[in-house]
Amino acid sequence: MKWRERPADADFSRARLQLFAVGLVSLLGQVVLLRELLVALFGGELILILGIGFLLLGSAAGVLLGRLGRRPSEAGTAALFTLFGLLLPLLAALARALRLLSGTPRGAYPPLPLQLLGLSLLLVPFGLLGGLLFGRCARVYVAGQRTLASAYAIESAGAVAGGAAASLGLALGLQNLAAGLLGGLAAVLAGWLSSQHRPGLRVAPAAAGLLLVAALLLSPRLDRFLTGLDHPYLVAVRDTPYGRVAAEESHGQLVVYQNGALAFENQGTQAEEFAQIAALETDHPAKILLLGGGMEGLVRELLASRPEEVQLLELDPRFVRLLAPHLSAEDRRAVASPVVRLVFGDPRRALQRAPTSYDLILSAAPEPESGQANRFYTQEFFQIVRARLRPGGRFAFRLRSAENLWTPALTARNASILRALRGVFPDTLVLPGTTDLVLASASPLVRDPDVLAGRMRERGIQGRMVCAAYLRYLFTNDRRAEIERKLARLAAPANTDDRPVCYAYTQVLWLSRFFPDMGKVVLPSGAGLLRGILGPWGLALLALLLAGAAVLRRRDAARRSALVFAAGFIGMVLEADLLLGYQVRSGVLYQDLGLLLTLFMSGLALGSAAVGRRGRELSRWCGALLLGGTSLLCAAGAALPHLGAGASLGLVGLQLGAAGFLTGGLFAYASLRSVDRQEAMIAPLYAADLLGGCLGSAAGSLLLLPLLGMAETSLLLAGTALLGLLFV
Repeated sequence: MKWRERPADADFSRARLQLFAVGLVSLLGQVVLLRELLVALFGGELILILGIGFLLLGSAAGVLLGRLGRRPSEAGTAALFTLFGLLLPLLAALARALRLLSGTPRGAYPPLPLQLLGLSLLLVPFGLLGGLLFGRCARVYVAGQRTLASAYAIESAGAVAGGAAASLGLALGLQNLAAGLLGGLAAVLAGWLSSQHRPGLRVAPAAAGLLLVAALLLSPRLDRFLTGLDHPYLVAVRDTPYGRVAAEESHGQLVVYQNGALAFENQGTQAEEFAQIAALETDHPAKILLLGGGMEGLVRELLASRPEEVQLLELDPRFVRLLAPHLSAEDRRAVASPVVRLVFGDPRRALQRAPTSYDLILSAAPEPESGQANRFYTQEFFQIVRARLRPGGRFAFRLRSAENLWTPALTARNASILRALRGVFPDTLVLPGTTDLVLASASPLVRDPDVLAGRMRERGIQGRMVCAAYLRYLFTNDRRAEIERKLARLAAPANTDDRPVCYAYTQVLWLSRFFPDMGKVVLPSGAGLLRGILGPWGLALLALLLAGAAVLRRRDAARRSALVFAAGFIGMVLEADLLLGYQVRSGVLYQDLGLLLTLFMSGLALGSAAVGRRGRELSRWCGALLLGGTSLLCAAGAALPHLGAGASLGLVGLQLGAAGFLTGGLFAYASLRSVDRQEAMIAPLYAADLLGGCLGSAAGSLLLLPLLGMAETSLLLAGTALLGLLFV
């Protein structure tokens, strides 16, 4: 093979810097835009999955588009970086105005086609520019004796820096809009440096940089103004590691939103119904533990039962500090009561380590719409709760529901949670309404409303909603018996840490808001899905895949792309599997999550660089070893939790780093072995990697992990890695 002449050292150094900048700005920008869209579209985690898919598709289209035309010019690259830098904060601002521009009424979900249009218009152009820039910069980089593998490693190293900046910025209090402006400045700086040989081209990047600096200085005002487009009575807003908190106040009513969705308001009776009924079920609630909900009035209501101690365990100190000045005088006095002890930390982790036991534990956790929230509705969590209850102690939590009609999907979702609960507590009770109140205890619960009304009189409680007549209605209406029959008839699988089936149903219920027939969907159990995979249809699909693999093997380009596609798919699903396992077992803190993602990206960069050093000397044994290592890593991920290895930060970090190393190594192997023209590999392999990751993100999050479970998914990935040997 005859290599082209090596480009000048200055050009080579500039190309490395450009590739690093593409990775940094792309990942930082993805975090910024996805957070904005999560708020604009009311916080459904399905939005994140769809958003990642749009970004990866846009990037794949960009890198394929970049293969067209002649060698990239300095002027064109500088202009694209400048546009990249200006586009990021502009798209973030447009996401804030999305509901206003679409004419969606406050509190209503935009129609799904409109949501998909918004996702595509905001994310595809950003992904397209990122992919286009990677393709152009990689073509310059490999013009001499440099490889696509090392270009991929440099871009991955930039992504490590972008991910670390996103995590560290939020941990230090940097607001999302400001992070977007800083990402834009980084891209503009790369454009300015890209035009160093032609000073006349530096005018546009310099002007764009000054504009972004001015916007950064005014970002607090811009942040408040843009948030106010959807919150006209805004009094406070802040981005925290757990989402955006916005508070509105009008005529004494405080309304709090988290990630755009209504969290609570202070003039309703929901806090009273939840806290009072749970406390009345307890003969003498001397020691109470409240997991969250301290800002919505639950502390005030619990103090009416005259407990000796109320321990309030809140997850997010910034959330509390932001809202505390806006609470009513009564709620401020309640939280400041000498009986109340405020503690910050992950509720599940803190409860597991608690040195004492309680008469009453109330969980005010959010709906199980994410992996983070689902941890508070699993059988393992309920076991932790029971271990911290005194004899005769009570546990209570809430589930948003429907008062008059439970669809099959809603019934299955609630049944999966209640089956997990009943596997731990001998006696459970569901009091239906627009929000269901769920009670559980190791000893018999009180079902006689007269007994509860008598306790209410003894404690001198005067409720706005909860009274003797309301208690009688709640415990004796026909709906309660009907709901119990519905739940008893449905054999739903228990919601567990390993198989978070409730999370999958939450996505189905979200879709049913736009497609009512989705409410009739009852998902197959993990065993049913596994039987389908291993049954006749699954075997037929396997035979079809093997036949397709045999055809692809005959074409070198198709074989390489298929190998990279499989590596991207396995890497993305394995990453999601390991992160979910760490999250549910260890109560992952935001800083831990940022570190773990950084370790995966670091492994990606190191794997690509390490394998890339071998150049064209790579043998097929190298590819086989990488796939074999991937299969062993997946199998170990399934076995370690069952061997008592736990989910420590060090162990999971090591697994994620290894997963990234093997994924990056496979990309490098496919791009190097017996390749004469590195430039020809850029578009097809990078696009295949992105498309495999896109499919892995959707399939892993929506289907494999919730329904099969983490261990079974890991074993399926181990088998998939072995099938990848066909493409080596």
